[in-house]
Amino acid sequence: MGSPMGPAPDAERFQALLDEHGRIVLKVAASYAQGAADRADLAQEIAVQLWRAFPRYDPARPFTTWMYRIALNVAISHVRRSGRRAEEALDLEHSEPADPRPPVAPHEGLPLLERILLELDPLQRALLVLYLEDRPQQEIGEILGLSTTNVSTRLHRLKQRLRARFPDLSRT
Repeated sequence: MGSPMGPAPDAERFQALLDEHGRIVLKVAASYAQGAADRADLAQEIAVQLWRAFPRYDPARPFTTWMYRIALNVAISHVRRSGRRAEEALDLEHSEPADPRPPVAPHEGLPLLERILLELDPLQRALLVLYLEDRPQQEIGEILGLSTTNVSTRLHRLKQRLRARFPDLSRT
């Protein structure tokens, strides 16, 4: 706890690091949540979890790697909780059998990157976000708990899948 004279040095250090690298929180929240309110809630949840975990942060390691790892874990948990809530809501409303066909153009109004992210599972989303951030494969592996070889293989497969799904991307 801080002294009556001001905030504790750890709180000041944490706030300075969060201010410097806060775009990571916003980028992860934007990748895993839909709508401004949901994104704001997820960003706040990530910031709280970062603060709770901060005493265990090892300053000998890159802060951004540690930050991404926590932010992505919180975001993936958020997606899983949201999915369970949606499934529970559907179970309550099972008056008709579900149509097995996907809706026509489900995300037609969304920008392309958002549509791509929505189609990926949480791990693939994390891979793509980190790849688009130009993170080295070794760092991506550290963040996601994967070997560098595994990261390389997964990224290659993800790129192939995206090229097949979105052929127009290959032309740009």
